[in-house]
Amino acid sequence: MSTEVAEKDILRGGQFLVKDTACEDVFTLEDLNEEQRMMRESTKEFVDRELWAHWERFEQKDYAYTEETMRKAGELGLLSIAVPEEFGGMGMGFVSTMLVCDYISGANGSFSTAFGAHTGIGTMPITLYGTEEQKQKYVPKLASGEWFGAYCLTEPGAGSDANSGKTKAVLSEDGTHYKITGQKMWISNAGFCSLFIVFARIGDDKNITGFIVENDPENGITLGDEEKKLGIHSSSTRQVFFNETKVPVENMLSERGNGFKIAMNALNVGRIKLAAACLEAQRRVINEAVNYASERVQFKTPIIEFGAIQAKIAEMATNCYVGESASYRAAKNIEDRIAIRMASGNTHQEAELKGVEEYAIECSILKVAVSEHVQQTSDEGIQIFGGMGFSADTPMESAWRDARISRIYEGTNEINRMLAVGMLVKKAMKGHVDLLGPATAVGEELMGIPSFDTPDYSELFAEEKDLIKRLKKVFLMVAGSAVQKFGPDLEKHQQLLMAASDILIQTYLVESTLLRTEKNVKRFGEESQKTQIAMTRLGLYRAVDVVSDKAKEAIVSFAEGDEQRMMLMGLKRFTKYTNHPNVVGLRTEIAKGVAENKGYTFDQIN
Repeated sequence: MSTEVAEKDILRGGQFLVKDTACEDVFTLEDLNEEQRMMRESTKEFVDRELWAHWERFEQKDYAYTEETMRKAGELGLLSIAVPEEFGGMGMGFVSTMLVCDYISGANGSFSTAFGAHTGIGTMPITLYGTEEQKQKYVPKLASGEWFGAYCLTEPGAGSDANSGKTKAVLSEDGTHYKITGQKMWISNAGFCSLFIVFARIGDDKNITGFIVENDPENGITLGDEEKKLGIHSSSTRQVFFNETKVPVENMLSERGNGFKIAMNALNVGRIKLAAACLEAQRRVINEAVNYASERVQFKTPIIEFGAIQAKIAEMATNCYVGESASYRAAKNIEDRIAIRMASGNTHQEAELKGVEEYAIECSILKVAVSEHVQQTSDEGIQIFGGMGFSADTPMESAWRDARISRIYEGTNEINRMLAVGMLVKKAMKGHVDLLGPATAVGEELMGIPSFDTPDYSELFAEEKDLIKRLKKVFLMVAGSAVQKFGPDLEKHQQLLMAASDILIQTYLVESTLLRTEKNVKRFGEESQKTQIAMTRLGLYRAVDVVSDKAKEAIVSFAEGDEQRMMLMGLKRFTKYTNHPNVVGLRTEIAKGVAENKGYTFDQIN
């Protein structure tokens, strides 16, 4: 473990809500080292050459080309970034794996899905839960791209309720193998994979069990036809049927009944990686939109000079900047936590599992936020292109369709919203995050007499920092009162949970963004960060609106009388600007910066 990691006070998952973070302690894209920058450039070169230049092939359901490009990615080592060196991988840190996942995913959703399904849920369960023999046998082939993996969890009657699957595993009379029978659906990479990670129930076990199953059609495995989908046209997606498929007992993954835990931990990693996978997609849509708007002339004027177009570009760029800031902050937190655990004696498997699990709240936050950002960005991309955007002859139309699945993958956004708050409450009950003390303090503040002193906001970001502290108080006020009122039954009040979650999400996003910009202003100078400062302020302005709206919705739905009036007055106090930003001016500044850069290039600091 590095001295730097040891000396930093790394927050535990969810603690961002109740503890301050110094800007020096967050990781940003501007912090990439030389090796990571070279890796990013080589990844982008591969994407430009093999994927972006042939985007039409992916729209024409060219499944063979998806497989071909996956093999090329394997030859370049891009499938092995997260795999330990002893199993043929590069053994790189979590930030580097995020970086490759980010920049390899921008060209189209078909390849992005194949890549994510293989490197994540296809390979990772064996790397993190497999025996030494299982890892030696399978992981090197998966890391090189000789074999591809797929993940069989979802069933017709078991989607979000993953542990309710009906697929059965029956031990043979001689005890040498299990016979798996059942139906799985929406299986990415099914058409060309070499092995499946399959979840099945043994007897009447409460929880499902994981198995490594080699893809052999002569062993009771049949595939359905390729699914007809809204987007990701060249991602192989099929149903998989198992009919007494024989699986050696030594191919059980982890312990009997541990499958649900494997599935949930795989989803935690998948969620933050999905956020990363939506970032470069946004950058490329922004770049295409800026290029088109600069060349498209109407009324003798390039449309990029019109305020209505500038507003769209500014919002798109701000979405991307906010998502980047939060995603890489969390990725480095995970990497540091893994390093701390390994230094304390954990194995690589234990350290990575616990390191990611620690930040499950942040993983859900990011999955929701960035998947919604990419949908909004691609939608505005179509609008900037106008009629051409609606045409399949331009990549905007396919970008919009491909983006839509990201709100469903890795647990729907509705599930993840409720999970984020639910996990935070559970952490508080275990004493891992002190919510009770700060929530009580907020309650006492509401009862007290507010200060009428004019705050000193003369320093850069002074008011923004104060606002973010107050947004945290809004969450503590709403969530604290809801927990007090409903107790364990809170999970039944899904609309309240989702409103509270939106407050939590916005708070994490804008704090991460401000910390990134503040760090870069200190080291690169304010002048070099003018556009970033504008994006930070615009992002915060939008967040305050969302927090105010969602908190009011929750308060009027569960509080009454004096309690309701007190909370609404508190909400007004906590979301009040002393100096409102010039929103039109911010958007104009951002659009100008993007146009001058000829696209989204806000992390290219040398």
